[in-house]
Amino acid sequence: MSFTDAELQRYARHLMLPEIGGPGQQALRKARILLIGAGGLGSPAALYLAAAGIGTLGLVDDDTVSLSNLQRQILHGTADVGRSKLDSARDRIAALNPHVSVVAHSLRLTRDNGADLLAGYDLVIDGSDNFDTRYAAAELCERMQRPLVQAAVQRFSGSLTLLAPFATLDGAPAPRLTDLFPSPPPDGTVPSCAEAGILGVTTGILGTLAAAEAIKHVCGIGEPLIGRLLMVDVLAMRFTTIRYRRSGPPGTQG
Repeated sequence: MSFTDAELQRYARHLMLPEIGGPGQQALRKARILLIGAGGLGSPAALYLAAAGIGTLGLVDDDTVSLSNLQRQILHGTADVGRSKLDSARDRIAALNPHVSVVAHSLRLTRDNGADLLAGYDLVIDGSDNFDTRYAAAELCERMQRPLVQAAVQRFSGSLTLLAPFATLDGAPAPRLTDLFPSPPPDGTVPSCAEAGILGVTTGILGTLAAAEAIKHVCGIGEPLIGRLLMVDVLAMRFTTIRYRRSGPPGTQG
């Protein structure tokens, strides 16, 4: 799988990095990444993954573009209001990098349809905006043995981790989402972005970090965020990392 002259020029700055180089760029081209959500977190993640040369990018979303999205969902523009987010995203990614194959999945991921969906991908990024999807994605990725980069945001802050409970960490099973957050919060206790607001660049920061974590994993470089939760406070511009570990069998609390 040699690179064309256009690809060599496009990815020249990657190819100069000893940690990536030709083998890493080939790994990126072969990679198949599923991105849950084409919104605030999914937008920067999709753009940077496409720019990096991910071979196949699957997008899961069942929503249309609204004017209030545009303050943070940079995959879409004013002319896209009312369009499917998948159609808008496909056009934007094609304009950025025509070498990337975009596969659109117009649905909401659930425990019932997720296994068939995940089977075609190597890694999943969860940029969803609800707890049902987050916990379903974590359960499905564990069952299907797919690494899951999970990002979350609220107002001026966010968090990021990499879940791979089928792997080992320091000789022990790597932790699950439930070791970090044993159960979803009760309904109504965590306001949505529509209710509490969100600084647009907060989603940009966390979505970009999610893309970086996925690229690191594909290329096999750096230290993954397995067993570590990165917390970002944009108002204080503070980055804090906490460690967490596996605490018991499925269903037990961490």
